[in-house]
Amino acid sequence: MNILVTGGTGYIGSHTCVALLEAGHSVVVADNLVNSKIDALDRIKRITGKDILFHEIDVTCEESVEGLFSSHLIDGVIHFAGLKAVGESIQKPLEYYYNNVVSTIVLARACIGHGVHRFVFSSSATVYGENEVPFVETMPFMPTTNPYGETKVMNERILTDTAKANPGFSPTLLRYFNPVGAHESGLIGEDPNGIPNNLMPVITQAAKGKLQKLLVYGDDYPTDDGTGVRDYIHVVDLAEGHVAAIAKPMEGVRIYNLGTGQGTSVLELVKAFEEVNGIKVPYEIVGRRPGDIPSCYADVSKAERELGWKARFGIKEMVRDAWRFENNSAGKSGMSG
Repeated sequence: MNILVTGGTGYIGSHTCVALLEAGHSVVVADNLVNSKIDALDRIKRITGKDILFHEIDVTCEESVEGLFSSHLIDGVIHFAGLKAVGESIQKPLEYYYNNVVSTIVLARACIGHGVHRFVFSSSATVYGENEVPFVETMPFMPTTNPYGETKVMNERILTDTAKANPGFSPTLLRYFNPVGAHESGLIGEDPNGIPNNLMPVITQAAKGKLQKLLVYGDDYPTDDGTGVRDYIHVVDLAEGHVAAIAKPMEGVRIYNLGTGQGTSVLELVKAFEEVNGIKVPYEIVGRRPGDIPSCYADVSKAERELGWKARFGIKEMVRDAWRFENNSAGKSGMSG
């Protein structure tokens, strides 16, 4: 199939492009490069030996998206493009609502207009709010704790309503947890523009000396060591989950959690990083961060059962591959966030 990947030069998007190409699909990438670098395309080609068609566009622009669909025969869409920092969303809610919601509406319209039925949406565990763990797909939406999470809820509702009104349009909503790690080549990984928002690049940069220290937000949560617990998933596993989702014949709306089903605390992740890589991570405990929840991990049995997908990598591989990428200057000099 010929798959349009929005946000395809970003962290998860670039790994998914690799997985799609390795599975025999063709890829068209649309990205505005706001939080990523075009060099990702060269790295994807070095890994796969295959070219990607690239359009530098903002997918909130209906005219640009319509032009893209008119110039390519698209079989399916995987929609990653959007703003993704929880803390920043609290400070800049309008930017998050506009970018994340309008882009989905524009793409869904284009799909319906051009008869594209396969649509995989990059959703998030944030839609569960403070539900009881493990999170199961049948749980109702709970009040989200930040605008980022609210945009995911809104997009899921928009796509669900659109599918009901347009038979054939079949969105798959992938609620994934906390992607970390990097491709084993060390050529692509998480290297955001500016100060990182996600935990793993902060850990690697603190270990490297690029950042003074890791700030651990809160050690008074109701968890074993008091720090927040998350379901960390290797980004390569996550990418393969997207390939499984786009390849499966679909009818109507499908929802899947993509995680490992195992919770790991911040300090457990730091300890694993130190043990596997033989280097210390300077850190300081500070107050809780607005919008964070104590614990978040998935029930992944539905994805295993229906998609035939299961995470293959554990925490040791995640921290190993993240550190390899941090130390690979060939990858870090121009990679994506």
